[in-house]
Amino acid sequence: MLRWLRKRFNWLFVSLAWIGHKLRWMKYINPFRYLKILDWYLIKKFIGTYFYSIALIISISIVFDINENLAKFSQYHAPLKAIVFDYYMNFVPYFANLFSPLFVFIAVIFFTSKLAGNSEIISMLAAGVSFKRLMRPYMISAALISIMTYYLGSYVIPKGTIVRQNFETMYKNKKKNTSAENVQLQVGKGIIAYIQHYDNNAKKGYGFSLDKFENKKLVSHMTASEIQYDTISDTKYHWKASRWRIRELKGLREIITSGSKKDTVIMMEPTDLVFSKGQQETFTSPQLREYISKQIDRGSSNVVQYEVEYHKRIANSFASFILATIGLSLSSRKRKGGMGMYLGIGLALSFGYIMLQTVSATFAINANTPPMLAAWIPNIIFTVVAYFCYRKAPN
Repeated sequence: MLRWLRKRFNWLFVSLAWIGHKLRWMKYINPFRYLKILDWYLIKKFIGTYFYSIALIISISIVFDINENLAKFSQYHAPLKAIVFDYYMNFVPYFANLFSPLFVFIAVIFFTSKLAGNSEIISMLAAGVSFKRLMRPYMISAALISIMTYYLGSYVIPKGTIVRQNFETMYKNKKKNTSAENVQLQVGKGIIAYIQHYDNNAKKGYGFSLDKFENKKLVSHMTASEIQYDTISDTKYHWKASRWRIRELKGLREIITSGSKKDTVIMMEPTDLVFSKGQQETFTSPQLREYISKQIDRGSSNVVQYEVEYHKRIANSFASFILATIGLSLSSRKRKGGMGMYLGIGLALSFGYIMLQTVSATFAINANTPPMLAAWIPNIIFTVVAYFCYRKAPN
């Protein structure tokens, strides 16, 4: 059969052979080509222990959270479906991603100490595997976890956080900022908007005015008793003004126009008017970048916490490399007493890293520390610790 196919479609076989010959160089960029049996063994141990530690610790957290909030769920008559799918299905990935550095550290300490206790690390080093070569599968695993952490934290978890916060507002704490008073912001170059009262539930503002300036001179003044955000419009910034009036100033002349309804485009959104606690966690990274740029152009001071959140997502993804290096360096030597001491050191360093993240973020918001520096301070400090541990590791 094969001989008959080669005879009938010889041109096809020749073409495939020529393509295969020309693409031989692609085998050198295949990452699996460089992974040996030792790499696969340690990667499976690392990733498996990482997810096992997540499942174990998050399960315990869920039990404590249910015990703490069961009375509130009963008080506000939260349906079981909403508790499971709206709250806990978004609770788990949020906290798993938040404490991912802790889980990386625990995973490395746990399985590496076990390997060292079974003399497997000694056997690897005695067989001629250097400590630097031993780090390769750890760094590959850390890279996979970093990519997953960044993608989840930047694109997936913010959408689930919106659902979780809405659930908490309805069935848990009943506290959410849904209105704003006397809001004034710059919506364009020389364009100032003012809203006396804004209701976020109805997406409606009352006592609206819009002033346009050219060369520091007022050229247009628009007022409206009500302004409604169009939530079904295909484009953003679409508002509908009711009982509006526009005064245009041209030298000594004044032109006044008015009407009952008017569709207009104003460069502001409901998120620009009402700020709630944790709002920055509901934005994806592209949305955060756009929001920060827009608020800086407006001269808004309420942007530091958004900048910290944006840079923290990037810095947090690199923590896997740092903490994996520290964990491997601490637990790769076989010692009497097992892994208890190293697990304790690992937990202390992990909680120290998380606490330092919180402290540096607080300093950025309250003490005018640059947001990028505040987000990267934990990584900078623990990189020094990782280098010291690496130098003291067995060779």
